[in-house]
Amino acid sequence: MDFEQHSRIAADHPCLAGHFPGNPIVPGVLLLDAVLRAFAAWRPTAQAVDIPLVKFLAPLRPGQAFIIRLTESASGSVGFDCLEVDGRLLARGRLKLSDHRSESIR
Repeated sequence: MDFEQHSRIAADHPCLAGHFPGNPIVPGVLLLDAVLRAFAAWRPTAQAVDIPLVKFLAPLRPGQAFIIRLTESASGSVGFDCLEVDGRLLARGRLKLSDHRSESIR
């Protein structure tokens, strides 16, 4: 089962100041925060405990719309892609979930 959420980092977000003047880009940590918030919306009883793999492939601009796509894997981890609305890949990675079995994600 997959989950998709449209998102945007506001151009006036406090973390954007100084990152980088004249040519601003969204810091990777804000992109990952958006991924974690999307995961929490999709699986509110599950807990992501690690991001063992992430690759940033293209910059995201402040105020630019993007899509977060989450995909459950057979191993129990969750893969994620962050894409521009036109489909260009911005970032890709994987979330490791808690082993706590009472919080099943299935």
